[in-house]
Amino acid sequence: MTIPSTEAYLPGDPPPEEQVARILRVDHAGEYGAIHIYEGQLAVLGNAPCSSLLRRMRKQEQEHLAAFNTLLTERRVRPTALLPLWHLAGFVLGAATAALGERAAMACTVAVEEAIDTHYARQARALGENEQKLRETIEAFRADELEHRDIGLAHGAEEAPGYRVLSALIKAGCRVAIALSERI
Repeated sequence: MTIPSTEAYLPGDPPPEEQVARILRVDHAGEYGAIHIYEGQLAVLGNAPCSSLLRRMRKQEQEHLAAFNTLLTERRVRPTALLPLWHLAGFVLGAATAALGERAAMACTVAVEEAIDTHYARQARALGENEQKLRETIEAFRADELEHRDIGLAHGAEEAPGYRVLSALIKAGCRVAIALSERI
């Protein structure tokens, strides 16, 4: 997806404004869901050794969400109608992986952040020069997400039982959530 100038617009393409609206909508939804994943993990893990890391990562996601809330308001873009679903799905995913142990909770973080890294990288490449500030915001948030991935890897994510299968399932779920949140 490249966001063309209005001169490069082809019949059937969503207008550039709609493409940017989709980016804002889906990124807002992703940050919202991520917060609820961490809340589910924290609800199960309580004061486990990794809890302070989970709280720190959740705080960064809250900062990202606040920025996307502002952008949605400034650009008059509606959030996805699926926020209630992402609230529940995020919490359940976080709680379920945490119930499997700290390493599985970290495996969830790694899988989600790898999916988001790919997603944010694609968006940053697609944004034109007229969206430089948005591209810079996405790149800054992408760096935070990569830091979260690295924290998960450093805390035994790959040692979680069934890591490859768990990771593949979570990434597939992320891709579905992205596709739905852009449009609905």
